[in-house]
Amino acid sequence: MEMIVEDIVIVGAGIAGLATSLGLHRLGVASLVLESSEKLRVYGFGLTTWTNAWKALDALGIGDILRHQHLRLTKSVTTSLIMGQETSTTSLRGTAKHCGDIEVRCVLRQLMVEALANELPSGTVRYSSKLIAIEDSGFSKILHLQDGTTIKTKVLIGCDGIKSVVAKWLGLRGTSFTGRYCVRGCVNNNHGHGLQLSFMHFFGKGFRSGFLPCDHKTVYWFLTWTPNNEELEMAKSPNKMKQFVLSKLEKAPSDIRRIIEKTEAEDIFTAALKYRPQWELIRGNISKGNVCVAGDAFHPMAPDLGQGGCCSLEDAVVLARCVAQVFNRKNNDYDNNIIEEEKEKDLYKRVEAALEKYANERKWRSIDISVTSLVVGFIQQGDLDFVSHLRDKYLASFLAHLMVNKSDFDCGRLNIVTPYS
Repeated sequence: MEMIVEDIVIVGAGIAGLATSLGLHRLGVASLVLESSEKLRVYGFGLTTWTNAWKALDALGIGDILRHQHLRLTKSVTTSLIMGQETSTTSLRGTAKHCGDIEVRCVLRQLMVEALANELPSGTVRYSSKLIAIEDSGFSKILHLQDGTTIKTKVLIGCDGIKSVVAKWLGLRGTSFTGRYCVRGCVNNNHGHGLQLSFMHFFGKGFRSGFLPCDHKTVYWFLTWTPNNEELEMAKSPNKMKQFVLSKLEKAPSDIRRIIEKTEAEDIFTAALKYRPQWELIRGNISKGNVCVAGDAFHPMAPDLGQGGCCSLEDAVVLARCVAQVFNRKNNDYDNNIIEEEKEKDLYKRVEAALEKYANERKWRSIDISVTSLVVGFIQQGDLDFVSHLRDKYLASFLAHLMVNKSDFDCGRLNIVTPYS
């Protein structure tokens, strides 16, 4: 089988991979995205999309597309099911310290993925292309796919999730288990859900739940908890998990319980919550030579700040900006007397420097969000009486403001140019 040659290969057509490819495309640089699935992966439900994510989406040129499809949330409301009362209300309007207007919407994952993919040139994503091995070849990498295809590339970007083949090649260890699980669901009511434009949090003994309207008909919900052995078995059955969530939310308002009751089994998904320990992010290789990782392959994190997808979009903009500086035409004008090997060596060094710049820019931001998410998760879901009392009585407002403050970040713009042919 003939070897395919590409300048830039991105592994994974999720949010990080598609956004990185789109960022490069906006800057006139072509890339190939490898996706193991037979078609675009549009599964998943809602993504809490905070101010920092909208800055990235605007940089990529699809912010307004998604704004028109989703409602803007106006406040965050926290209710203690133990105390039987609201404990805090935090406005999601107003101006952030660094980034202008606060903007929060719950975006349906399918619509975000489709918006990213629709802006890419035809043929950018190669489906049924599962990466199984990476091989060094001078100043390039040889990628071996499951179907026998080999691809030679000057840059390899891993956006292939928590089981990343690229992260493993870089020497990053597997993810760690937080000890918690999350059950997620999504319901569409053709007659409208009638909810206020609020991010509604409900806290009970040992669990946390949230409800977010996406549009006038669709609501995304979740519940996180630490399961016992019996509950681990229940997690395999969506119908049992539906009843489990209803039992946890027995003291919640009736309109909230109706949302769970109307959720179909096929729209309920349960999974363990995993993260990459901070010492791995500090000591491990985010980039090495002409290889790097982004998104969940880089920083899988607990969902307690709602920043996993947001940080993936930040990664994409920063990474595209760094890599595009290497592959613009001006930087690739060489003296004709320079031998090919010297050209390849020079390009490799510039790619390596660009990926190191990206890694240095993203490392501490990712560590900050990841560690804060873990700590917030412990506080919000604490099942000890004194932790629950502290959270409900004193910390609810602080934690809500913390979520807003961590989203007050701007990854910067792309210098958009006309794509070259």
